[in-house]
Amino acid sequence: MADKDNKKKPNPTDMHVGSRIRLRRNMLGMSQEKLGENLGITFQQIQKYEKGTNRVGASRLQAIANILGVPVSFFFDGLPNEEGVGRVGFAEDSAATSALEFCTSAEGLQLTRAFVRISDQRVRRRIIDLVKTLADEVSVD
Repeated sequence: MADKDNKKKPNPTDMHVGSRIRLRRNMLGMSQEKLGENLGITFQQIQKYEKGTNRVGASRLQAIANILGVPVSFFFDGLPNEEGVGRVGFAEDSAATSALEFCTSAEGLQLTRAFVRISDQRVRRRIIDLVKTLADEVSVD
């Protein structure tokens, strides 16, 4: 029983970085296998990074950022400050949590992939305005 209690839980920062790796990889439509191939590691290792069970070293994180086409800082965006670590839900508000959950869902990924293919900024702005209007109408009902 003591062994179960002593099992180390993933660090909240490692979990956050891993979820951001998964988010960006999915946004690009890249498999864990393909990312692992580019890094010279197995897809199982990518799974461990994404779950936060294995910590990503600095040089490996830089390589992942290069492959996924983002700055290293992307993986730390939305990271709770030190005071929030250890609190329930990392002291995130429910809107941020549900937004991240949506972005990593199948629908969120489809929407994101389609949206980023729209090059005309005016069209993108109109879509955002349309979605806001629809959301406001639904919340009024």
